[in-house]
Amino acid sequence: MSIVLENLIKRFANQLVVDRLSLEVADGELFVLLGASGSGKSTVLRLIAGLEPPDEGRIMLYGVDVTNLAPQERGAGFVFQNYALFRHMTVAENIEFGLKVHRVKSKERAKRRDELLDLVGLAGLGRRYAHQLSGGQQQRVALARALAHKPKVLLLDEPFGALDVKIRAQLRRSLRAVQQQLGLTTILVTHDQEEAFELADRIGVVERGRLLEIGPPESLYTGPRSLFVSTFLGAGNVLVGRARNERAVFGSLSVPIPGEVPHDEGASVQMLFRPEHVDLSETEPPNGAMILGKGEIVEQSFSGTLRRIRLRLGRLPATRQIAPAVPFGEEHLLVDAVVPSAVQLGRSELWVSLREWHILEQPPFRLLVCDPGSTSAGKLLDTARALSRGLDAAITLLGVAKTEKAAEKLRAALATRLKEAGLAESLIRLRHGDPAKQILTEQSESLYDLLLVAAKTKPSRFRLGKGRRAPARHLGSTVPALLERAQLPVMVIKGEWSKFAKILICTAAGEPGERDVRIGGRLARLLGASVTLLYITREEGEPPFLAHVHLERGLATLRGLDVSAEVRIRHAVQPSQGILSEASEGDYDIIVLGSHGRRPRLLFGANDITMQVISASDRPILVIPPFAG
Repeated sequence: MSIVLENLIKRFANQLVVDRLSLEVADGELFVLLGASGSGKSTVLRLIAGLEPPDEGRIMLYGVDVTNLAPQERGAGFVFQNYALFRHMTVAENIEFGLKVHRVKSKERAKRRDELLDLVGLAGLGRRYAHQLSGGQQQRVALARALAHKPKVLLLDEPFGALDVKIRAQLRRSLRAVQQQLGLTTILVTHDQEEAFELADRIGVVERGRLLEIGPPESLYTGPRSLFVSTFLGAGNVLVGRARNERAVFGSLSVPIPGEVPHDEGASVQMLFRPEHVDLSETEPPNGAMILGKGEIVEQSFSGTLRRIRLRLGRLPATRQIAPAVPFGEEHLLVDAVVPSAVQLGRSELWVSLREWHILEQPPFRLLVCDPGSTSAGKLLDTARALSRGLDAAITLLGVAKTEKAAEKLRAALATRLKEAGLAESLIRLRHGDPAKQILTEQSESLYDLLLVAAKTKPSRFRLGKGRRAPARHLGSTVPALLERAQLPVMVIKGEWSKFAKILICTAAGEPGERDVRIGGRLARLLGASVTLLYITREEGEPPFLAHVHLERGLATLRGLDVSAEVRIRHAVQPSQGILSEASEGDYDIIVLGSHGRRPRLLFGANDITMQVISASDRPILVIPPFAG
């Protein structure tokens, strides 16, 4: 193998940018690292080039360990997005620069320069300066300069990102021709899917520093394993149903689950179908067809050779939709399809059926349980066990000690607690330092769905008005800090709780309230729980018009999740008192609230409602952060 990466880890400050990434690239292969901005793909390239040192892991180039070698000793050519040409040098001088540094004789330099100018299509332009060239020509010079010293591997960091569409297409073809002619092992980084599909022998999809999937472009597009890859690579429709008798069930529809992606009985199943796999017809499809139903056209757009269609269909029972994203208040099914642009659709309502579909791997739900190392830890783990059974979730137990030495001693104690709680198969993670900072770092570095943390076991008294900050003091420093900065939903646990049948979602009109309903509704669906939407108002009578619309849309969203739901409107001078009274009278098992965040997101006034409810309640509180998905 030309390039071998083994368990690379790279952090900037406390942020994990590359997370245990391993990769092998074959001789002469053009490998593309594809990912969104901030996914860590460019950092991987810089680690290979030696421009950044890894914190952990090993880098091998042609069998030589180069992890600790300087960039110039690695035999790698690097092409940057911004060309990085020397503005005071001519094209010829730019190409020869590296050769001069290595003291190559002038005659040999000139010969190599002319070969490269011809190779990249710039013969005769050696005397020009960078400002006299187009963007595409400058990038060709950068490529020629990277090839001048005959590198073993070529590294390209978004080389076409600053160019227009037509020039990008031309340069992609030129690059591929040069790479194949030289047989040069190449890694190219990009966020452009079309670029990746056109150039790559294989593609590796990167997300949050992790290499999620690797494969030939066509295989990744037609048969992705994960939800992220399926929706990142091209447009797609994704429905979530249930596994029943080795089949995926979506309402009245069922399809076989392939043996290579087994699902547990009753587990959620994600089905992908691309827009080009959707059939539209004015007449009902024949028996045996995979019929989704009859839908109305809600959007059409012309895109050259294709016409993109979005249809609204009746909801399939016990089915949730992930993609395309369903607007808040929409309880129907939305399906994206494509037809040749010459096809004229004469009717607004059409039958929708599928020619092909693909079942993704069973998605695990991941709980991060933060063990405080106190006497309440056992009760927290008992609650986590009950919740994980309802969610069919994997548990990671995080222990935070004061020092690195103490963290190692903590491992045995955590293993004992897990065994006593019947969770011996759970993973253990250890950190040391400030608890809140370490928990926040862990939740940002790994793909968790929910964070569980223990609070004080006894409800605390609090005062409104002047004493509005008292609740946070009763809870100590860790819980408030987590709620202020967490990116995941946080469930605050007091004592032990083993049933999760009734969920109270406290909501307000507006986008944050919509997020609370969506996330609380998904949790209810997984747990098989019913939901009450609670709206607090100070005034007697009907709520304002916007609140009424929000509640109706909230009910529609919950119906779309196949969750039993009702609305409760309660009058209270203080919102926290209204929430606590409803929670107690209704005997709810979980209360869902929005986070106060760094800037309070509250129902009214300046009182910190979230902290007040947590301080006074004796049941689990699920706090939704402002930017949760």
